[in-house]
Amino acid sequence: MNNETVITDLKQVTIRFSGDSGDGMQLTGTLFSTLSAIFGNEIATFPDYPAEIRAPQGTLNGVSGFQVRVGSKDIYNAGDKADVLIAMNPAALKVNRQHLKKGSIVIFDTDSFTKRDLDKALFKTEDPFAELNIEYVQPIPVAITSMTKDSLAGSGLENKDILRSKNMFSLGVVCWLFNRPIDIAEQLLKDKFKKRPKLVETNIKALTDGYNYGNNIHLTATTYRIDTIHTEKGFYTDVNGNTATAYGLIAAAEKAGVKLFLGSYPITPATDILQELSARKDLGVKAVQMEDEIAGICTAIGASFAGSLGATSTSGPGLSLKSEALGLAVMTELPLVVVDVQRGGPSTGMPTKSEQSDLLQALYGRNGESPLAVVAATTPTDCFDSAYWASKIALEHMTPVILLTDGYIANGASAWKIPNMDEYPDIKPIYVQEKFKDNAENWKPYLRNEDTLVRYWGVPGTPGFMHQIGGLEKDYFTGVISSNPDNHQLMVNTRKAKIQKIADSIPEQEVIGNKDADTLIIGWGGTYGHLLEVMMRIQDKNKKVAFAHFRFINPLPRNTYDILKKYKTIIVAEQNTGHFASYLMSKFDDIKLCKFNRVEGQPFSVSELVDEFIKIMEEK
Repeated sequence: MNNETVITDLKQVTIRFSGDSGDGMQLTGTLFSTLSAIFGNEIATFPDYPAEIRAPQGTLNGVSGFQVRVGSKDIYNAGDKADVLIAMNPAALKVNRQHLKKGSIVIFDTDSFTKRDLDKALFKTEDPFAELNIEYVQPIPVAITSMTKDSLAGSGLENKDILRSKNMFSLGVVCWLFNRPIDIAEQLLKDKFKKRPKLVETNIKALTDGYNYGNNIHLTATTYRIDTIHTEKGFYTDVNGNTATAYGLIAAAEKAGVKLFLGSYPITPATDILQELSARKDLGVKAVQMEDEIAGICTAIGASFAGSLGATSTSGPGLSLKSEALGLAVMTELPLVVVDVQRGGPSTGMPTKSEQSDLLQALYGRNGESPLAVVAATTPTDCFDSAYWASKIALEHMTPVILLTDGYIANGASAWKIPNMDEYPDIKPIYVQEKFKDNAENWKPYLRNEDTLVRYWGVPGTPGFMHQIGGLEKDYFTGVISSNPDNHQLMVNTRKAKIQKIADSIPEQEVIGNKDADTLIIGWGGTYGHLLEVMMRIQDKNKKVAFAHFRFINPLPRNTYDILKKYKTIIVAEQNTGHFASYLMSKFDDIKLCKFNRVEGQPFSVSELVDEFIKIMEEK
C-alpha cells in the first residue's frame, strides 16, 4: 500500500454513524459534532432513532443513526446523502443504502459481517454490497470489534464492557480520516464520564488506537481537511432544539421578572425539555413531572393564575389530551406556553420520527370558539428565540401560546452563540395594580386595555384585587357568570380580536432571494434549513426565486397578504398533507397556492425538492 496520504480540502462533508441501539452511535456522532464545532466548523446534526427501545441485535428495526454535516459555511441542514457511512453491522448498511451518494466511503466492521449477521439483516447472499447494487461506493473493511478487544486486553473489563468501546475505536478512525485533533475528543470524554475514571481511560485508549490504526496503515489514499470559519467573538456551545427551548423559557421569565413553572409528563421527543428544566433549580425554575398530560397543563395553568409563567411540554398525542385545559386557559385569559414537539402520527404513530402534522390541531383543536397564538421554531438554535417570543406573547397578551417544534430540530444540534439578553425586547405584563392602583373597587376580572384588548393580570394576593375566574362565560364588564347571548357574542369577538391584535407587536414577515422573482417558496417551522438550501440551489441554476419562512402562524404577520399577492407562483412545502397552505387559503381566498407535501417521517430531500420545484416553475 502507498504510504503517502494525500490531504484533500473540503468545504463541507456529511457523515452518518449507524449501528445497533446499543452501539453508541448517538454518543459517537455527538462527540464528533462537538469537536468539529470547537475546531471552528459549522455543524448541523440529525439523530435518527429507532422507535423500539431495544430491538433484537443486528436486525433492521434496531438500527440507530446519527448524521452530521460539517463545513466552513452554508450548513443549513444535516444534509441529504452521506459522504461517509460508518456501518457497525449489515443491518446498518442495508437501512442506510438510500443515504449513500456515488463515491461514498463506507467504513464497516468486518467482525460484524458474518453469515449470521447477514441473515439477521435479511441478506440472501454473502456479498451485501453487490446485493444492494452499491458498487459505486468505496468500502473500507476494518475489524473494529477484534481490534477494540486487542486494544483493551488487560484492562480488567469484562468482554461486554470492552465491546461498548467499539464506537470510540470507530470515532478514532473517523477523526484520522478528517484530520480532527483527538485531544479535544479526549477532553470531551473526560468531562462526560468524570465520575467514572475507568470508563474515561478505556474509551480514550480505544479512541487513540482507532486513530493510530488509520494513520499507521493509511486506510485510504486520501484524508480530508474541512475548512474552518472565522466566527464572531463570543461564547459558543452546540445546542439541540429541546435544550434551546428550555433556555428560551428561562430567559423570558427572567426578563419579565416572573418565576418559571413547568408541569409536564414525559413523552418522546419532548422529554428533554422537562429534564433540562428540572436541573435548573439554580435559576429558580420549578419543574414537576406530573402523573399525566392533563395534570401537567392544569398545574401550569394554576401557576399562571398565581403569577408565574406557566409552561408545559408535550408531543402530538399529549396536545390532544391537553385540549380541554387549553380551552380553560383561553377562557380565563391566562399566560401559558405549550411546547409541542411534533412527531409522526396518528395515535402513537412513529414516536421517534418528525413531521409537521399538528398545525391544524394547534390552530383549531379545542371546543367552541377558542383562539390562541401559535408560533413555530425554525432551527435548533431558533428554538431559543421562538420560546422567548412565545413567552413574551403569552405574558403581554394574556393568552395561551402553542410553540410548535418537531423531532428534527428538537433532537438536532447546531453551534450557538450565547446571546446578549440586553439585545432582546423587554417583556412587560400588564398588571392590574398599575392601572387601578388608586381605584381598586372599580376593577373587575375581565376589564381590559381597550387598545390591545388584553385583560389586566390580577395576581392573587395583590391587596384589594381579590377575584374569581373560571371556565364558565363571564360578563365583559362585571366578570360575573353570564349566559346573555349578546355578551357571549361580544366575548367571542373580543377574544378573537385580541389574538389578531398581537400582529401589531410581532415583526413583519421577511422575504429573501430575488426581488424580481415570480415564484415564492413558503415554509414554516423546522423545514427552514432545507428550503433555504433549495432556494439557493435553484438560484445556482440561473432561475429567480424568493423564499418566505414563517415563525408566527397565528396571528400571521401584518404584511402577509401584501407579500403573497406579488407572486404568480407560490409553492407551500410542508411535512403534512397541506395544513399551512389550507390555512393561508382560508385567510386569503383570492390567493392561489401550489401544495408540496411529504409525510415520510424523514427530513426533506433538498435535491428532490429542487427538481420538483423547478418542474412546477416551468409548468406555470
